[in-house]
Amino acid sequence: MLFGRRKKNPIYLPDKGVQEWKYATCGYCSTGCAIEVGINAAGEAVTTRGVADAPVNQGKLCIKGITEASIFTAEGRANQPMLRQRHWDDWQPGSWDAALDHSATEFKRIQAEYGRDAVAVVSTGQLLTEEFYTHGKLVRGLIGTNNYCGNTTLCMASAVSGYKRSFGADGPPGCYEDFEHTQCLLAFGSNLPEQHPVIYWRLKEALEKRKFPLIVVDPRVTMFSQFADIHMPIVPGTDLVLLNALAHVILEEGLADEEYILAHCNGRDELHELVKRYDPPSAAKICGISADQIRQVARLYACAGAAMSIWTMGINQSTHGSDGVAAINNLNLITGNIGKPGGTSLSITGQCNAMGTREWGSTTGLAGHRALENPEHRAEVGEFWGVDPDFFPRQRGLAMTDIFPAIEAGEIKALWLVATNPMTSMPNTARIRKTLEKLELLIVQDPYQDVETAQYAHVFLPAAIWAEKEGTFTNTERRVNLVTQVKPPLGDSRSDLWIFNQMAKRFPGYENMSFPEAASEVFLEMGRLSKGEAAHGGQRYLDISGMSHASILAARGQQWPLREGESEGARRLYCDGVYPYADGKAKLLAMDWQDINERPDAEFPFWLNSGRVVEHFHTRTRTGKVGNCNKFSPTAYMEVNPDAAAELGIEHLDYVRLVSRRGDAIVLAQVTQRVPRNMVFVPFHFHDCVNRLTLGLLDPYSRQPAFKQGAVRIEKVDQLAAGQLNLALRAY
Repeated sequence: MLFGRRKKNPIYLPDKGVQEWKYATCGYCSTGCAIEVGINAAGEAVTTRGVADAPVNQGKLCIKGITEASIFTAEGRANQPMLRQRHWDDWQPGSWDAALDHSATEFKRIQAEYGRDAVAVVSTGQLLTEEFYTHGKLVRGLIGTNNYCGNTTLCMASAVSGYKRSFGADGPPGCYEDFEHTQCLLAFGSNLPEQHPVIYWRLKEALEKRKFPLIVVDPRVTMFSQFADIHMPIVPGTDLVLLNALAHVILEEGLADEEYILAHCNGRDELHELVKRYDPPSAAKICGISADQIRQVARLYACAGAAMSIWTMGINQSTHGSDGVAAINNLNLITGNIGKPGGTSLSITGQCNAMGTREWGSTTGLAGHRALENPEHRAEVGEFWGVDPDFFPRQRGLAMTDIFPAIEAGEIKALWLVATNPMTSMPNTARIRKTLEKLELLIVQDPYQDVETAQYAHVFLPAAIWAEKEGTFTNTERRVNLVTQVKPPLGDSRSDLWIFNQMAKRFPGYENMSFPEAASEVFLEMGRLSKGEAAHGGQRYLDISGMSHASILAARGQQWPLREGESEGARRLYCDGVYPYADGKAKLLAMDWQDINERPDAEFPFWLNSGRVVEHFHTRTRTGKVGNCNKFSPTAYMEVNPDAAAELGIEHLDYVRLVSRRGDAIVLAQVTQRVPRNMVFVPFHFHDCVNRLTLGLLDPYSRQPAFKQGAVRIEKVDQLAAGQLNLALRAY
């Protein structure tokens, strides 16, 4: 007799004829999973699998990684350059020389007529690091515009800003291994099981070995919050209030690590004075968390031998995002939870290589975490690149979110977008649409010609995708891992590295600079530039001079800093308590909360919340074309509370119209207890949906939009008409 699983139907994995497995790193989120792509006899990529001996994922993959081979031949891939005079004209195929010559000529014309900064460039978190570095060298050293940024402004800018304000430099100080050592985990605005499933698996593995408190701060009942010991359903936009209240309890009750603060921090007295105003009863009235629970969590965190905080977009995408990050850092500094096993402030990054652009893209500064505002850094990079340091601007230019208003104002006439899709990702879609129509030149460089923003382009440059190229990604824990080229680029598409090198040849000064063609050579150049001394007299943290493509592949990823002569990178930063500020001390920041959110009112009575679902990635440029991803989440929807739905006469799976002060969108209603009575949740992946509604207010430090604090109302609509409209939008 057969019992248990033997009695059930067995699981059969189809033989896809794999002849060879080729190594890569997953090109979706920031987890950094090592992946192998199966190649059949015809040279086609037919499947993927996790790499068993990789330290990050140990053979595991999520649904996106499992289906990633489908993206190479997905519908909409571009295979030749295209040009047109006006964005409403038909596309005309052209050669690479024609497309690049036209682009460079127009850049030079516009700069000669309107000034160097009349050209803007927006990069991405999706390129290989060697491509980021080369792109930065091209934009900073040859094109010369200061309006150069990345779409990472939309997801990680507040984390970057907060790290810099607290510690003196960017870079997550912890690692995934900290899950195995922590005695208390506090998660802010993070839904790990859907956003970063493999990181969540790492956490679950740690929890199965030894139990420790898991606390989730999120206004929505997410999957993560359901697994937590404590769920704190905070009022949107009030994270700083809660964090100041936690600091209040810790400092007032003598639970702080005063020895660590005295030795390694500045600003303790100023912080203590400010948080006296954030006593738990007062804070509870604002943030919606009871005074008793605030005290309970503060004591749990401070009394743990090691405690760590993680966060994602719930903190970052706010008008107070940078302050929220700095307040998380405050919490860990006053409890001595930086630089030790299990104690850290760990931002969980969004895109596969958002860290790479932060490190080497030169978007907010210069390569290798160097600042435009620092004359020594300008001189150092100028000498290394062969560029007159006076050619560099002396301060950062416009962020991505400020570039679009500058186009509206007529200050920017040309825009080069690289693997980013603002027609879906930026707030207030209707405004972005009108903005793009004003440009004299829009260049879209992307693997997919049907990306929504390409509707407004004058030049389309078809880029190779993911593992059609070779280079590195850096993940959330500063681990650099390799992507090898598993197949040639589709048709006449080219790697972004090749495109940047070819564009560089068309600008004066190219002959004085080095633009290596091989990614491995670019990486070694980056390693040479990464050496040097830090402001406090020690060695620079972002040092990769001990790495090469070969060593990275052999180790399945290496963490920086890894200096020349060393065999292993650093798991954690600031273990010695020395920070990149000139005096070697971190800053405790006293930050008062100001209520500048758009809040629900009689006309717009619901909070609008947004986020990810596990099946999709960002604007669905890729996952929207992968059957096993798209079929589980094919259309835009909203979660609405049953009490609110009943009051409005809305049934489960009815179409409804969401209306904000900026626009409207048609979505399916999913009636669920996951959201409170006065809130709706909408996934952000779908074009012509949530970002038609979202608020465009920006964080003053990071310039990141407040995607998660806006107000909407719900209107009933004709079901047949709404369904037909929804189908038309999906087809479009």
